Amino acid sequence: MDTIPCAIALGSNLGDSQRILQAALAELQTPPSIELVAQSSLYQTVPIGPVQPDILNACALIKTTLSPQNLLHRLLHIEQHFGRVRRQRWGPRTLDLDLIFYGQVRITEPDLHIPHPRLRERAFVLIPLAEIAPNWCDPVSGQSVKTLCDAVDPAGVKRLNTVIR
Repeated sequence: MDTIPCAIALGSNLGDSQRILQAALAELQTPPSIELVAQSSLYQTVPIGPVQPDILNACALIKTTLSPQNLLHRLLHIEQHFGRVRRQRWGPRTLDLDLIFYGQVRITEPDLHIPHPRLRERAFVLIPLAEIAPNWCDPVSGQSVKTLCDAVDPAGVKRLNTVIR
């Protein structure tokens, strides 16, 4: 079966966020149907939404044989494993895993939108993603991740000299 390249955004601002992101990446690779290809540095980001601690963000590139729906279910399962409870939109979270790209596929379903619908306005996704996949072409805009990254305001996103391992 062919593997599909995918981009995942990771975030955490409750608990030991760096350890949580490291463990989530390790758990993501547990099934043989997912292979970690690259991971970005960590970024400290001022959160969107209610008052809460800064968020640690990163992006990862994977290859998978899972369908988009099954990959989403796997990401949600990992979030729950790390205690994610969705109480309020954009609220604090132990772990947030967003499926940004699934190859060049475009999907609009009630519970699944690929590419992620707000990726083009989110510096905290585009900056780490540009670090590991600058030439990935967004299938909606036709622009590279680097071009999209150059168009967002980087204020509030600070690169840490740490890669999640």
